[in-house]
Amino acid sequence: MSVVALYPGTFDPITLGHVHLVERASLLFDKIVLSVAESPNKKPLFDLEKRVELARKATAHLDNVEVTGFSGLLAPFARKHGAKVLLRGLRAVADFEYELQLANMNRALEPELDSIFMTPVERFSYVSSTLVREVARLGGDIDQFVPPDVAHAFKEAYQN
Repeated sequence: MSVVALYPGTFDPITLGHVHLVERASLLFDKIVLSVAESPNKKPLFDLEKRVELARKATAHLDNVEVTGFSGLLAPFARKHGAKVLLRGLRAVADFEYELQLANMNRALEPELDSIFMTPVERFSYVSSTLVREVARLGGDIDQFVPPDVAHAFKEAYQN
């Protein structure tokens, strides 16, 4: 039996922490569907198409990773892709309460969908998309936190 894991998020932008988590998960599951959420309420810097493009470039070296955009509820999207696992990253204890609520809600909506939490390696434990956007907006160097294509996209976004 093939096990498909869905890794959902806004990925605004995808960071090296996200990529490292996907790399590790790709060794555990037959297929990873990195699912970029439209998330209009979060007012992302990059539109959905750009975030999907950047995530595809960042994970192109992984044969069992598919990147796709989505909007709407996660549970039916997971069902559509045959996913039995939701992959979520936990950077700190502060993330846990919210992630636990999401896991329980998704299980209520789709009982066969289990959430698995992975923690980052120490060098990425403090990296978040929110912090990366703030550093970039203020003119800081984000090269150590994001893939090269993402750093380039930020330079283009803030040149205009």
